[in-house]
Amino acid sequence: MAVELSISPAEFRSTAEQLEQQIERVIVGQRAVVTDVLTAIIAGGHVLLEGVPGLGKTRLVQTVARTLDLSFGRIQFTPDLMPADITGTNILQETEEGRRTFAFQRGPVFANILLADEINRATPKTQAALLEAMQEQTVTIANENHRLPEPFFVLATQNPLEMEGTYPLPEAQLDRFLFKLIVGYPSAEELHEIVGRTMQADTPVEKVADGATILRMGGVARQVPIANSVVDYAVRLVMATHPEHEHVPDATRKYIRYGASPRGAQALVLGGKVRALLAGRMNVSYEDIQGVLHPALRHRVILNFDAEASGIASDAVLDAIASQVPTTGF
Repeated sequence: MAVELSISPAEFRSTAEQLEQQIERVIVGQRAVVTDVLTAIIAGGHVLLEGVPGLGKTRLVQTVARTLDLSFGRIQFTPDLMPADITGTNILQETEEGRRTFAFQRGPVFANILLADEINRATPKTQAALLEAMQEQTVTIANENHRLPEPFFVLATQNPLEMEGTYPLPEAQLDRFLFKLIVGYPSAEELHEIVGRTMQADTPVEKVADGATILRMGGVARQVPIANSVVDYAVRLVMATHPEHEHVPDATRKYIRYGASPRGAQALVLGGKVRALLAGRMNVSYEDIQGVLHPALRHRVILNFDAEASGIASDAVLDAIASQVPTTGF
């Protein structure tokens, strides 16, 4: 029986292409990062962008927000930021009759797109204030739940931990991000183009999609068929990150302390479905899963001291795992 889609695959791909075109009017290079950000948004997930200051992470998020007809909020994370600065708090108000009552003052988290800028410059206590919002899409103040708008995305930027004044994000919070993306330094040609563009007035971008369209695109992505063999491949990749299991690659036993959570397998499959639609296909291939391996798992794999001492990055370990996990069989 055929599944009725709320938006056709052709419309899906056309909308995604228009979003990319509008973003690339402002953002030079970083095409893979742009594609992965859109993939995560369509999938309904949160994104963590890591890179040194000045690479355009904040500008990328702001540009994405400008292409979508959604409310936008921004929080600049600092060491003195408090949880109430994110979620909001109850304030005492006086009515016309002279009575005093508490009223909830909403914080900036009540937006469709939340830019959490330099998220790892705040203390873990403040970072944890986002956990409920990211997972449950609610905020609890004084035992009262407040629902966040739909859709709701957290697009966070962070500086490398080697930089001054940074705190590592708790593992539970990292796991709530669908993707973690690395923003690299531009090439000489791209840097030349960046300098040229920044000497001019801001480039206008058009709004391409609203919240309802994004939700429909996400619904279509979840209905994309995926063969059991492809799901098995995604599961084997995740299981191969756990050093306590038998028959795992040597790199896993040597460099990994804790493997990826079940959310990692979900991210691989859902990201693969969106990738398939972006390529104009209604079926998920092994290559689609491999294409989201790094964004989906690099922040879910906890490396041990040997890896850190040797300067081994999680991407290198994942590459070693992928090279030894076959697409078929166990």
